[in-house]
Amino acid sequence: MTSFNFSPLLFLLSLLGSSLLIPIRSIGVGINYGQIADNLPSHDRVAVLLKSLNITRVKLYDADPNVLRAFANSDVEFVLGLGGEQLQNMADLGKAQDWIQQNVVPFISQTKITSIIVGNEVLAGNDEQAITYLYPAMQTVYNALVNLGLSKQVYVTTAHSLAILANSFPPSSGSFKPDLAQYLQPILNFHAQVKSPFLINVYPYFAYKDSPSQIPLNYVLFEPNSGFVDPVTNLHYDNMLFAQIDAVYSAIRAMGHTDVQVKISETGWPSKGDQNEVGASVENAGIYNANLLKRIQENQATPANPSIPIDVYVFALFNENLKPGPTSERNYGLYYPDGRPVYDVGLQGILPPSISSSSGIYVSSIINFITLIFIAHNFTNSVYFYCLKLNLQALPILIVSMVQWIIMFA
Repeated sequence: MTSFNFSPLLFLLSLLGSSLLIPIRSIGVGINYGQIADNLPSHDRVAVLLKSLNITRVKLYDADPNVLRAFANSDVEFVLGLGGEQLQNMADLGKAQDWIQQNVVPFISQTKITSIIVGNEVLAGNDEQAITYLYPAMQTVYNALVNLGLSKQVYVTTAHSLAILANSFPPSSGSFKPDLAQYLQPILNFHAQVKSPFLINVYPYFAYKDSPSQIPLNYVLFEPNSGFVDPVTNLHYDNMLFAQIDAVYSAIRAMGHTDVQVKISETGWPSKGDQNEVGASVENAGIYNANLLKRIQENQATPANPSIPIDVYVFALFNENLKPGPTSERNYGLYYPDGRPVYDVGLQGILPPSISSSSGIYVSSIINFITLIFIAHNFTNSVYFYCLKLNLQALPILIVSMVQWIIMFA
């Protein structure tokens, strides 16, 4: 009988084979990567997860340098957040330029940074100082980008809550709150001038939670329903999200602009809530996000803007256990921090295991190697991310696993 020597390295390479170079198409959706938690996986592991999910657009709420380093030399485009507490400083050109030189310039050659969001839902808040400084900060951050030669590469905007609307129904009658007009007008003029989008955080869940007896659940979940017809435009709406987007467009048009695009910086559905948070469930969250992703993949547009496919950042990647507020706030994630999906939305991804201590080397090697086999068969793009992109933060997992198995079977 001919002897057989098992080679883990050759076995792994044979699994990869010619499938390593299969091109993978992005699903076209962005994801909000919040980090208000103490149990999230390392950034390099998250980079592999997002690659396996074919997600190439990530929105942060800060400018975390560790995240930006972990995604160096990847295809992921980043939106950075600049907190409301910094708005007064950002109205000063020198300070704005310092912030960009510290948080953008060191990373942009290797990590794709496409936008800076100056403040989040500022106009819907009660901080009068932040409200006053919002537009000056946006303008000054843009001027700083111009000075640094980055204004063509990185656009400036801010994200709004739907609460800035005075009216959203019917969509053709959408309007902003009158007391916010003095702040919104220069912001809209700015968007039109620099060609940056108007961002809105839209959650049909909130409307349903507040009026479950009046709003059909199927209407907010993109499920089959009769919908309604806007009496002014005669346009038919079969879901609330599209109606809310068009209401924002109507409000912008009422301010004299038809040259500003609306994008969705946040939308999602909680998988768990308090007793009074009607509709917060795993089933509803799965249906909402799965149907939303389907419409994004089909390049669907709203009835009033049929030539502009919806542009969405889903909230959020992980459940965040340290977020304050009701239970729902901690349960918007598509994934638990350990990498398990909270529900099935039709996406298949893998969060690679962390490298364990030496005391668990054999168990660790087995887990890592099985994971790599799984990746090789089903997520060749993740291995591509490991090997061909040479992301040095992720590569040690592959190397350590192979070395451990070579030692074990030597």
